[in-house]
Amino acid sequence: MPRAILALLIASSFLVARQNRTVTRETVDRWMKELSNWGRWGKDDQMGTVNLITPAKRKQAAALVKDGVSVSLAHDMLVEKAPDNGSPFGHVMLATGARPMGQFSMDEYRVSYHGFAHTHMDSLCHIFYQGRMYNGVRQESVTEEGARKLAVTNFKNGIFTRGILMDIPRLKGVPYLEPGTVIYPEDLDAWEKKAGVKAGAGDVIFIRTGRWARRAAKGPWDIANKAAGLHASSVPWLKARDVAMIGSDAASDVLPSGVPGVAQPIHQLVLIALGTPIFDNCDLEAVGAEAAKRNRWEFLVSASPIPAPGGTGSPLNPIATF
Repeated sequence: MPRAILALLIASSFLVARQNRTVTRETVDRWMKELSNWGRWGKDDQMGTVNLITPAKRKQAAALVKDGVSVSLAHDMLVEKAPDNGSPFGHVMLATGARPMGQFSMDEYRVSYHGFAHTHMDSLCHIFYQGRMYNGVRQESVTEEGARKLAVTNFKNGIFTRGILMDIPRLKGVPYLEPGTVIYPEDLDAWEKKAGVKAGAGDVIFIRTGRWARRAAKGPWDIANKAAGLHASSVPWLKARDVAMIGSDAASDVLPSGVPGVAQPIHQLVLIALGTPIFDNCDLEAVGAEAAKRNRWEFLVSASPIPAPGGTGSPLNPIATF
C-alpha cells in the first residue's frame, strides 16, 4: 500500500478513535489491517518497530545524558505469592557460607515471568491472531522447542534509544490511578503538552499509572482483572508516532479492556499488527521522581534481554539515564 494512502488511513482511524471512544471487535479487526507494519521492513523482518532505532537515533539518545544519573525501571522480583503474583520468583541457594561449594556461594533462579508481577519484555511471538503473528508468521512456528521466528534473540544487541515517561497520575494530580482507570489518546496529548516533549520515531514510551505506588499504599490486588491502562483507541496514536516500543508499570492494556470479545487489544494490535515489543510491569516510581526533580521527561533508555533461543520474551532490568 502506498505510504500516502496508509497515512490517510491512520489519520482517519486516529480521528475516529478520538471522536468515538467506542471500540468494537470489528474495529480491532479492521485496525489489524489498516495499522499493519507487515512487510514494511521486508517480508522476513523479525524486529518490527525496533528497526526505527537507527544508529543516528542511538547517537541522539546518548546525547541526552547530561547528569550521568541512572535509575532502574525494574521492580524487585516478587518472591511471595500474592493476588497479583501467581508465579513467585524462585531463588534457591545451592551453596552458602555454612555449606560452601569449595570457596563459592551459589544459587539458582527460576521464574515464569509473563503475567503481572515481574518486569519483562514481550517479544513478537508472544501472541496470536487468526493463526498468525507479526509479519504473517504462522503460530505453528512456536513449538515445544520454542519460537523458530520472532524470538527474543532478535533483540540480543539490546535496546538503546530515547525513553519518554508519560506520568498520567501527575497529569491528573493524583498519586496513582485507581484500577480500571482508562487512559485515552487525549491524555497522551495532554501529557506531551504539559511535559514539553513529543514522542517520535524510534522512541520508547513508558506509561506510568502508579501501580506500584498504589500497591505499596493499599496492598496487592487482582490486577489481571482490573488495571489502569491504555484504551484501544490509543493504538492509532502509537502508530502515528512510530514509537519503537511501549512500556508501563502494568501490562499497558486497561482491564477490563472495554472491547467485547478482545481481552487485551493493546497487546494484540501492538505486538502483531505494529510489530512493537512491550515492556511489562516496569517500576516507574523512581524514574518519575527523578524526572519531576529535573522537570525533564526524556532520557536515554537501555535494556538487554536474555538471549534465550526460542524465547517469547525475557525478564530484564531497563535503565534510564539522565
